[in-house]
Amino acid sequence: MRMIVGLGNPGIQYRNTRHNVGFDVVDTLASLWKIPFKFTRFTGLVGEGVILGHKVLLVKPQTFMNKSGECVEQVMDYYRVEPHELIVVIDDVDLPIGRIRVRSTGGAGTHNGLRSIVDYMGAGGFARVRVGIGPAPPEMDMARFVLSRFKDEEKEIIQTAVARAGFAVEALISDGIEAAQARFNAPPE
Repeated sequence: MRMIVGLGNPGIQYRNTRHNVGFDVVDTLASLWKIPFKFTRFTGLVGEGVILGHKVLLVKPQTFMNKSGECVEQVMDYYRVEPHELIVVIDDVDLPIGRIRVRSTGGAGTHNGLRSIVDYMGAGGFARVRVGIGPAPPEMDMARFVLSRFKDEEKEIIQTAVARAGFAVEALISDGIEAAQARFNAPPE
């Protein structure tokens, strides 16, 4: 079983913000593969289904970004998911808007949601799909930037990136990390 976690913040006020790109990717996969989310006893929304012949869990923590690890740990414990079966989808301010980067391991960097997961798990040995949301303008506070919505001229770029990130998750599931990295880590044409 593969567990795909999209990071974001719950609530309508955060919908379509830069920090919720992880939710957007998981929502896209849920829609494409007809996997409904159900409220559970976990601190998140979980959907069980099949993608490309593989059993998957789609997870959207509802704990707010900084406590995402709480939900991830609960779901992993309940379903007995191993770290190598986990894929986390996040926004990344260090990547240009629209770029995708697939990683097999690594630290949390400046991403508080990823840091929460690493803290709860005690290790960073899981795959990540990072979606570039562009760097913050120098005059803007980072928190304000990641909670802002995309500009009109960025919306098409990010919609394409969300779709590509979904394809990257599918490639991770079906073809493995090296194939996904080779296909998605290069700049889009």
